[in-house]
Amino acid sequence: MNKQNSPIRYYVSRKNPLTWLSALLAIGAFVLQILALCFGEARVISTINVWFQKVLPMAIALGIAEIVLVRGPKEFYRISKPVFWGCVYFAQIALDWHLRLAADPSLIGLVGGAYALFQYKRYVAVCWILYLAFYVIYRLFVTGKFRQVFILQLISLLPFAVLLYDFVAECSRISTYELFDKLSNVLLAGSLTAATLAMRVFNDGKYHRTWGDRADGRRLRTINGMSVVAGYIMPDRNDACNNIKDTIEISAVERYIHKKRAEGLKNFGLMHVFLAAYVRCVAKYPGLNRFFSGQRVHQRDDDIAFTMTVKKDMCVDAPDTTIKLHLTTTDTAEDVYNKLNAVIEDVKNTPLDSSFDNLAALLASFPGLILKFVVWCLKVADYFGKLPKFLTELSPFHGSVIFTSMGSLGIPPVVHHLYNFGNLPVFVAFGRKYRKTELDPEGNPVTRRYVDFVMNCDERTTDGFYYATVLKYFHKIMRAPSQLDNPPEEVLRDID
Repeated sequence: MNKQNSPIRYYVSRKNPLTWLSALLAIGAFVLQILALCFGEARVISTINVWFQKVLPMAIALGIAEIVLVRGPKEFYRISKPVFWGCVYFAQIALDWHLRLAADPSLIGLVGGAYALFQYKRYVAVCWILYLAFYVIYRLFVTGKFRQVFILQLISLLPFAVLLYDFVAECSRISTYELFDKLSNVLLAGSLTAATLAMRVFNDGKYHRTWGDRADGRRLRTINGMSVVAGYIMPDRNDACNNIKDTIEISAVERYIHKKRAEGLKNFGLMHVFLAAYVRCVAKYPGLNRFFSGQRVHQRDDDIAFTMTVKKDMCVDAPDTTIKLHLTTTDTAEDVYNKLNAVIEDVKNTPLDSSFDNLAALLASFPGLILKFVVWCLKVADYFGKLPKFLTELSPFHGSVIFTSMGSLGIPPVVHHLYNFGNLPVFVAFGRKYRKTELDPEGNPVTRRYVDFVMNCDERTTDGFYYATVLKYFHKIMRAPSQLDNPPEEVLRDID
C-alpha cells in the first residue's frame, strides 16, 4: 500500500480558520434554535415539531461542531452522519408544510386550491430525491470514492446559497420565531460549507480509517467475492476451523538458542524463536494477520497481538492468567525476547489481580441468566465493532494468534479449537522435543531432534494455498534462524 495506491481520505485541520468558522456557525445555529424554541407559537411547540424541527437540528449542529474540532484531523468521514440527518431535517420541513396545507383549507386557498396541493406533493417528492442525492454524493466524496474536492465544495455551496437568498427575501416580513429558525438553517448550511472548504487530502501514504473499519483493524474491501460469501455460509469460527499438523527439525534452532544464551539472553528458548518466526512470516505474508469479524475480513497491519496463558508456578494448583503482547512486523528475535519476558516477569512478580482476572471474576459473580445476557450483549457489540477498546485489549479472544507450549508440560501438541467469541484467527500449539533416528543420504544412521506443532486456522480469512506457502516459508526460517537477528529487508502490505 504505497503512497500512490493508498485510499483517498480527507481531514480538516484545527490550524485552518475555516475549521473554526464551521464550528462557530454550527454553535450559532444551535443557539438560534433554542431562541426560536423560546419564541415559538403554541402550534410550533407541539411534541412532534419539537423533536423534528428543534431537537434534530440542534443535535446536527453539535454533531458538526464536535466532528470538525475533535475528530476532523483523523475521522472527518464521520461528518456524513450529521449530513444524513440534516437532509432528513430539511426534507421534513417540506413535508411538514405539505401536511399543514392538507389539514388547513384556508392555507390551500392562499396558494391556489387543490391543484396547488397536488403540485406541492410533487415538490415534496422532488425535495426528498434531491436531499437523498446530496447525501449520497457527499458520502461518496468524504469516504474517498472521488478526489475532485472542488466539485463537492461547489455542490455544498448550493443549499447555503438557496437558504441565504430565501432568508434575505423573507426576513422583513416574518415573525421573530421564523427569523431565528431561518437564520439557524442558514448557519447550519454555512457550517457544512465551511467544513467542506476546509477539507484536505491525506498525502502521507498511510492508511486512514473510514466507515466499516474497526478499532483493531481495517476492513478489506477488495477481497474476492467467495471470501465474502463464505462468511455467511460459515458464520461461526469453529465451522471454518482447519488444522494443520507439521513437524520441525530443530538442529539449527537449538544451535541458535545456545548462541543467543551465550550472548546473554537468559532463558531464550523455542517459544521466542517460534514467535519471532511467526512475526517474520507476517512481514512477508500479511494475510496471516487478517481476522474475521462482523461477517467481514479485516487486517491488523503492523500490530501483531500475541495471546498466551501463563502459570505463575509449574504445579497443578498454581493459578494462571492470560497475557497479551503487541509486536510489530519489524521486530527481531531479541525484540521478541525482551518484550515477552518483560510481560511474563511482570505477571509472575505481581499478585493475581490483573485487569483480565478482575473482569473474569466480576462476570463469574453474575447469576447464570444475567451472565448469559451480558455475554450476548458483548457478542452483539463485537459483531458491529462497538466493543470498547479496553475490553478488546483485556480479552484473550481478540488478537492475531494464540500460542501454547505443550513442550513445557512434556506432552504432544493439542489440537485446539478456535473461539466463536472474539476474532482470534490462528491457534498454534507445539509439543515436546523428541529424538528420531534416521538414515542420512549416505545410508548412515543419524539422530535428529524434532518438534511437532498444530496450527488451527480460520479458512475465511485466506485460502489453503496461502497457508501452505506460509508454512514453507516458516520451515525456511527455522532452517536458518540467524536471519531473525535483523529486521526484514521488506515488509509487505495487504490489499486494500
